[in-house]
Amino acid sequence: MPAERIILGIDPGTVVMGYGLLRVQGQRAEMITMGVIKLNRYDNHYIRLKRIFDRVTGLIDAYLPDELAIEAPFFGKNVQSMLKLGRAQGVAMAAALTRDIPITEYVPMRIKEAITGNGHASKEQVAGMLQRFLHIPEESMLKEMDATDALATALCHFFLTSNPLQKQTSATKSWSDFVKANPNRVKGSQERRKPI
Repeated sequence: MPAERIILGIDPGTVVMGYGLLRVQGQRAEMITMGVIKLNRYDNHYIRLKRIFDRVTGLIDAYLPDELAIEAPFFGKNVQSMLKLGRAQGVAMAAALTRDIPITEYVPMRIKEAITGNGHASKEQVAGMLQRFLHIPEESMLKEMDATDALATALCHFFLTSNPLQKQTSATKSWSDFVKANPNRVKGSQERRKPI
């Protein structure tokens, strides 16, 4: 793990997309900036996707992040909204991939849990914890929750990559995940997998 790195966090959206950047030095993180990309003035969905790609590429070129942490779309009732959100996420990821930046996805519940200790915390609680942990002055806090959600995604990534034990715990949520991740630590697991 490098001593200094920059993490770009993204909260994907097709109307408003949030972003947040953290500078990490050892075990200390500080906010560089956060903001939103407003897309509601574009009627054409494909133009919005191009705008997302251009703005994320611009952020990458301006701040030179080492990693991208992005919020994974959650399952909703509206299939069309899910499809559009997935496209927005994919375009942001493609922008990072064009610059060879590694990407990690986090589900919203995991981000909230990492920041507040509660996977069901409100967006306001997450924003409050961000402000306290990163010592963000009140005047620098944005009212747009998309921006604070993006910064929370970056901070979640910092927490989970700085603490290997926490990362391992989050990766092994079930017994089958543990067995897959640690086949040589489970006695007889290989024998049970053999077909009869």
